[in-house]
Amino acid sequence: MDHHPPLRSFGRIKSRTIKPRQAALMDSLLPEIRCPQVAFDPRTLTPQAARVWLEIGFGGGEHMAAQASRDPEVLILGAEPFQNGVASALRHIDERGLSNVRLWDADVRELIAHLPDACLDRIFILFPDPWPKARHNKRRLVNAELLVELARVLKPGGGLRFATDWADYADWTLERVLRDPAFSWPATRACDWRVPPADHITTRYEEKRLGDCAPVFLDFVRQ
Repeated sequence: MDHHPPLRSFGRIKSRTIKPRQAALMDSLLPEIRCPQVAFDPRTLTPQAARVWLEIGFGGGEHMAAQASRDPEVLILGAEPFQNGVASALRHIDERGLSNVRLWDADVRELIAHLPDACLDRIFILFPDPWPKARHNKRRLVNAELLVELARVLKPGGGLRFATDWADYADWTLERVLRDPAFSWPATRACDWRVPPADHITTRYEEKRLGDCAPVFLDFVRQ
């Protein structure tokens, strides 16, 4: 079984200086849309939401904001410990006037621990840090312990989408998710993982093609 030290985020928390406008949003908007730091039911945040999604590691927030804008009936919870990414996401949320996004600017496992069982309809993990060196593989987000928690908070029939442009991470994830009986992978042909899903939104990060293969999209289903 994979072992992951509890509640520890690897990588940078902040790099360059946050721009003044974004820094102002960190002070004004973030407190208004930050997820509660106690146990809560996400449906109470926006009772009119028909579905609740979670994006783990939303980067600069492009995908999250675009999905929220596309479907106002969906409440999207976004988790990202990197403060520059949070600041960027706040700008997208502010510019689009979105009211159906809530942010968690810390380790996602803390957020998941606050959520009740079967409360999410969908989870995205898009292009997470690949930690490509073998000695760093243990730092990868996807591991057996996290998958147990994702299975707990996903509704039966709910979706888990994982995308990466590192071939080894795609294999790593496929092996671990299929090892968990809570998930199935309905793909039947190569285009099911080689072609971006119809509802996927390409971000500038994805377009940089920083990995070692074309993007791979793995859509799993909660049994």
